[in-house]
Amino acid sequence: MTLDLALKSPFASLMMAGYECSTHISPRHGRHDILRETLHDQQTLSDYRLLEPFGIRTVREGLRWNEVEPRAGQYQFSGVRPMIQAARTARTQVIWDLFHFGYPDNLSPFSGAFVERLEGLTRAFVKMLAEELPDPPLIAPINELSFLAWAAGEVGIFAPFAQGRGNELKRNLARAGIAASAATLEVAPHARLIHPDPAIHVVAPSHRPDLKPQAEFYRQAQFEGWDLISGRREPELGGREAYLDILGLNFYPYNQWEYGEGHKIRLDDVRFKPFSSIAKEVFERYQRPMIIAETGAESALRAPWLRYIAQEAIRAIQAGLPLWGLCLYPILNHPGWDDGRYVPCGLWGYRRRGERRIDEDYALEVMRFSQIFESLQHTQT
Repeated sequence: MTLDLALKSPFASLMMAGYECSTHISPRHGRHDILRETLHDQQTLSDYRLLEPFGIRTVREGLRWNEVEPRAGQYQFSGVRPMIQAARTARTQVIWDLFHFGYPDNLSPFSGAFVERLEGLTRAFVKMLAEELPDPPLIAPINELSFLAWAAGEVGIFAPFAQGRGNELKRNLARAGIAASAATLEVAPHARLIHPDPAIHVVAPSHRPDLKPQAEFYRQAQFEGWDLISGRREPELGGREAYLDILGLNFYPYNQWEYGEGHKIRLDDVRFKPFSSIAKEVFERYQRPMIIAETGAESALRAPWLRYIAQEAIRAIQAGLPLWGLCLYPILNHPGWDDGRYVPCGLWGYRRRGERRIDEDYALEVMRFSQIFESLQHTQT
């Protein structure tokens, strides 16, 4: 299916903001709840108000599945409804992650029950959302299917801490994502589906040209998740082209590396592949609209990285690619997943009982590119 280039972006703003919402379980710190730890769940409306001067009207949020479904088939949306109300009050558009790394206790992501329960959660939530809001729901069934398969199934750094079972987990996550996509469209046929996964580039070390085939094979693996969802690969899982609606390209400074040795490829390295070239390859493969669903850096690198990725986004848009958004992720600093450290990666901090102290250098770049994106958005069709 070829993308109809006359299709209009459904997003309220090209510059977006994402709130870290993972509730995954790590080996050293147990269950995380980053929405609670950053106090975003308590001050959602005021956080949205902070975005207004920057022209950011679209955000990414996530369900805390372990809280929403404490027992199989029983849903409690009491923690979500205030966030929906805040979005309505602030006139903020929300992309909802249904499964962002955290899932209920006593549920295995390798199981058939996992697929069934994500499907049930999807039906219940999308139905509730469609009743609450007039606009078509924006749903991301699974955040970073490929990364999660690696983290939880291959190297065991996320629950259930399995090793050597990454391919098995990827396929069950694909089943779940397919089931959730189907359920979304059955409940709300005009809903839009977003599928975020890392966009990467992998090369052989300069002194090991013999590893080029292996490096390219690993690089091509970034497409497996989208191929499974669309049914291009292993159609017996139930994938369909209709489910592959909008692609979310998650791209950070560390998304390019040398095969085998893992050394990161720096931005000033001639082997660093420009993001606009990566986006072009993705579009040529799938003919789908895209957003940069996550991007950002830490500390002093925040502003220069935004300059780079925003300029690459502009280059892609001006080349005619349907790149419909750039999401600053996360927009709030947060505690580290593995070490609990204070991670200065956002536009605002969360210390001192929810005080939001802004990073001025980063803010200047966000404001500048938000204004540029605002004018670009009007030219997109």
